[in-house]
Amino acid sequence: MTATIPSALGQPLDRVDGLAKVSGSARYSTEVPLPDMAYACVVGSRIAAGRVTEIDTSAALAEEGVLAVLTHRTLPEIAEQPPLIPSLAGTAAPGQTFFPMQDDTVHYAGQQIAIVLADTWERAQHGARLLRVTYEETPPVTTLDQGRDRSYVPERIFGGWIPGHIERGDVEAALQDADVRVDGTYTYAANNHNPIEPSCTTAQWDGDELLLYDSTQGVNATQMTVSRLLGVPMSKIRVIGHYAGGSFGCKAMIHAHSALAAMAAREVGRPVKLALTREQMFTSVGHREEQEQHVTLGATRDGRLTGIRHHKLSPTSHFDDWAEPSVGTSSQIYACPAYEGEYRLFRANTMTPTFMRAPGEASGMYALECSMDELAHELGLDPIELRLRNHTDVDAMSGLPWSSSGLRECYDRGARRFGWAGRDPRPGVRREGNWLIGTGMATAVYPVAPLANPQRARARVYADGTAVVQAATPEFGTGVATVMTQVAAEGLGMRMDRCRFEFGDTDLPNIAAAVGSSGAGMISAAVHSAATALRGQLIMSAVGDPGSPLHGADLVDVVVQDGIMTAGTASESYGDLLQRNFRPDAEAVGQWNPPHDIPYGMMTFGAQFAEVAVDAELGLVRVRRMTGAFAPGRVLNAKTARSQLMGGMLWGLGQALLEANHMQPDTGRWVSASLGEYLVPVNADAPDVDIELVEVEDDIVNPLGVKGVGEIGQVGVAAAIANAVHHATGRRVRKLPITIEDLL
Repeated sequence: MTATIPSALGQPLDRVDGLAKVSGSARYSTEVPLPDMAYACVVGSRIAAGRVTEIDTSAALAEEGVLAVLTHRTLPEIAEQPPLIPSLAGTAAPGQTFFPMQDDTVHYAGQQIAIVLADTWERAQHGARLLRVTYEETPPVTTLDQGRDRSYVPERIFGGWIPGHIERGDVEAALQDADVRVDGTYTYAANNHNPIEPSCTTAQWDGDELLLYDSTQGVNATQMTVSRLLGVPMSKIRVIGHYAGGSFGCKAMIHAHSALAAMAAREVGRPVKLALTREQMFTSVGHREEQEQHVTLGATRDGRLTGIRHHKLSPTSHFDDWAEPSVGTSSQIYACPAYEGEYRLFRANTMTPTFMRAPGEASGMYALECSMDELAHELGLDPIELRLRNHTDVDAMSGLPWSSSGLRECYDRGARRFGWAGRDPRPGVRREGNWLIGTGMATAVYPVAPLANPQRARARVYADGTAVVQAATPEFGTGVATVMTQVAAEGLGMRMDRCRFEFGDTDLPNIAAAVGSSGAGMISAAVHSAATALRGQLIMSAVGDPGSPLHGADLVDVVVQDGIMTAGTASESYGDLLQRNFRPDAEAVGQWNPPHDIPYGMMTFGAQFAEVAVDAELGLVRVRRMTGAFAPGRVLNAKTARSQLMGGMLWGLGQALLEANHMQPDTGRWVSASLGEYLVPVNADAPDVDIELVEVEDDIVNPLGVKGVGEIGQVGVAAAIANAVHHATGRRVRKLPITIEDLL
């Protein structure tokens, strides 16, 4: 009798790529050694608006080792600039609908205006410093105050996905008739992307075939985008991106450097490595835009919401209507008969903003949840009780029931773990020495977005009883290689140590870029489909094989454990079946088509809790502890899920208290241009973080009921901290980040 093997799914297993990463054998795009490598140094514009009048390249070209200098006069024209589409699913995914170095116009500071190519990185840098660039400069527009009077309501934002104005009911009447109103304007500094690995592409041509090593969230997205830009058939482009050192959105869209590396390699006839510097990450891969949000809530005396108005103002580029969809979730998550959401944009001298972890939800829920906390204070209600009174089992905008929720459980279990009961609601009454102590909470939500194209994976079992499952997705820090090995082992009925997951190569079955917390759900669906299809194929082979002990067995009676198929007392391993039939292996391709037009709302829910201490004299804020309770559907690996959630919560701390960048109005340049000035949390800032996983069953979102945890961990954290600061001090701060000056 075969012993029962515990399910691989859900177990807090160690990362299968851990040893490769800590030993240095995991190779990133910057580390690919190719013979006769050339190095590209990108030169960015020193002005934010105007045009380049001259680039003198003579001194650079005279230097030893400098191979070429590309400018708008020498760089070939692109074949086609694809439209800005954020799904990344079956489509090109350019970072913006503008490609640099096609003319002399300068739209933003840092825009690529030249590339110096040399036989070493140091010589390329030296050559770049020798370029003499002259400009004709015009005054830039960069800040909210500069653009407010020229703002407009776009037809659609976010690559065309989201309407610029949405409403239901009569908001004006609802707010006018409300017993209680709260009204607040919330401002946010811009945030810049700083994953540990800056973006990099290494390009190599072999005749008319192109090989790219790219740090990306989706190798297929890189392949499709570069194909469109260069006019090279996709069949002639291979993209490899096994590992990426973090992304958080900036490597979801495919920015210009990937195609520029390929163009440079074709120009010099040798492989080219193009790596952005840390400073260039601030100007080349998008950002979370500066924004202002105005929220008005109307409610009855017993705390029932009657109207919500949520408006947002932010800068976008000269060429794209892009804004984080910050007002969307406020239309969905609370029962309220009247709602109005609106985006206002103005054209600014900036590159197009892009995805940044929880794009829209992290900023929008800050405004909404701080407003809800203020409403609870006005009504004398516990903040959790106010949210429960407005809880809805349906998407308040569409009226569709949630595919699953778990939000009530998150409130309850999070509050119990945090110790919310017995909290004195009065601000400023709890003190420890010179420290004012406060606690706050907020709701966390993140949409489950269906992608457009089929997701595919391939599974193969070998005659020696081992297996490999393949999909094109990169491993960019989320633990996908580990989790998909678990899914493959579960689907095949094998032990994890007998299974291997191969990834990060366009020669493998197509997977869309893992954006919008969709990676675990869509990749697991494809892997599960491939693994179960192969298991079924092997069972059918055994049942139909006269030489098998399982011959003639009923298919439904056959179970598989440890690679052994069993029905009653008869059994046979995968390996024995294949060897007896002289088959070296068996394989199957699995496919999952994401659901569309289904009669359900799909959302991941959670609740955030925070305790802060505020120095009464110095205004210093220290987050002492945080608790998050989340309902992400089925959890595939408790360890990697907690790691993702903890990372998001700590980023939320940074969003609340540290991360900020501003543009100088006169120059259009970022004030903070490197990690030397741009503040992010470090270990000394990290409090105790407690995470509760609330598993809910969901048979709608995908075959394994996985919603994803990549982004919801950040949502609601800034609001919980800001609400705790108000509870500690009695001061309501409506800007991010909250600084010492705000509390003195």
